[in-house]
Amino acid sequence: MKSVDLKTVFTSVRPGGCAEPHLERFAAELILAGYAKLSVRDYVRSAAHLGRWMDSHNLPLERLGETIIAEFAQHQCDCPLACRRGQRPGRRYVRRVRRFVMYLVRCGVIPPLAQSKPRSVPAPLSGFSAWLTQHRGLKTPTVKRYVRIIEELLPALGHNTATYNAAHVRRVVLRKVKNLSIGYAKNYVTALRAFLRFLAVQGRCRSHLDRAVPTVPEWKLSTLPRYLGPEDIDRMLASCDLSKPLGVRDRAVLLLMVRLGLRAGDIRSMRLDDLDWEAGTVRVLGKGRREVRLPLPQDAGEALIEYLDKMRPTASTDHVFLCMNAPVRPISHSSTVSGIVHAALQRAGIVNPPSRGAHLLRHSAATAMLRSGASLDVIATVLRHQSTDMTAYYAKVDIQMLSEIAQPWPEEAAC
Repeated sequence: MKSVDLKTVFTSVRPGGCAEPHLERFAAELILAGYAKLSVRDYVRSAAHLGRWMDSHNLPLERLGETIIAEFAQHQCDCPLACRRGQRPGRRYVRRVRRFVMYLVRCGVIPPLAQSKPRSVPAPLSGFSAWLTQHRGLKTPTVKRYVRIIEELLPALGHNTATYNAAHVRRVVLRKVKNLSIGYAKNYVTALRAFLRFLAVQGRCRSHLDRAVPTVPEWKLSTLPRYLGPEDIDRMLASCDLSKPLGVRDRAVLLLMVRLGLRAGDIRSMRLDDLDWEAGTVRVLGKGRREVRLPLPQDAGEALIEYLDKMRPTASTDHVFLCMNAPVRPISHSSTVSGIVHAALQRAGIVNPPSRGAHLLRHSAATAMLRSGASLDVIATVLRHQSTDMTAYYAKVDIQMLSEIAQPWPEEAAC
């Protein structure tokens, strides 16, 4: 457990108004949970700000609840001693405040917060999420994205699904996607097709309306894959500080992505029982919940062992990769994995990389396999592509290979 001097935490904390009597014990709880000094200071500052704001509005601490938290989150700050006047508290700031509020509930200072009512679902969407999960095998983030898209389209589509017709559906789609990028437009089209199929199965709209949804025009495989060469990959791996737990974890993450082409979601959702050390394999769920076992390369396996044996924080969860700072919890967002890649690119001094997210290493893994002589079928299996048509995307990076498989231009027959 980290040793943090409470005096050093409070040196830069302004008075906390009605929250003041509880700040020291709140800080002590955070320290006991393993929070770093700077994190404890930020939590205490946020709690003190809440106390000053409540004092300025003549609100006693006993009235603190969801309504007051919501009002605090929306206020344009003109509080006494405020550091950022005229701005609303950010989401992270409000999360810290909520942590303080939950501490007060546990201590019996304020009553338990009223449970918020579940968000009502529009009638046409009733059962859609469950259908996507059970019958389409989609993962929770994808389900949420599809539901959000349909919620955006419903005002234009209308809530009376029995009246939908092909012309109306097509008109709504074309109006909505005309100013969107190809990627976003394809998401809207895919979500709407799924929604119309769901309604048809339920008998709530005409059959085959999904065929009325126009296809987003694009040239297939028209762009070159974005990837890093072997030298840049080596520099990224070497940039991880193996004397620190964070560096050991990040190196294991990077090696799994550059050797096996794992997606950020694969890293985020990996569990301890996905690792079969006797067989030397790792189990990965692909899109549509298709399960595949991939051979674990030696360097990636050794990096995993180093992390799990020596550096992984003690936790009740069976997720492999955890946040290293308190509160210890599983990596819950793919953006965190992309952040690991971005930080490694910066440490390695790689200027103007093709992209900065986790998918860059997936492209790099595929390109490396291709150049080492792996067939498109093998690469498709590792990347869990349903068709080698997608894998062929990576063949364009190897000019030498393309020249070998290219057909000669037909010559004019002699007379």
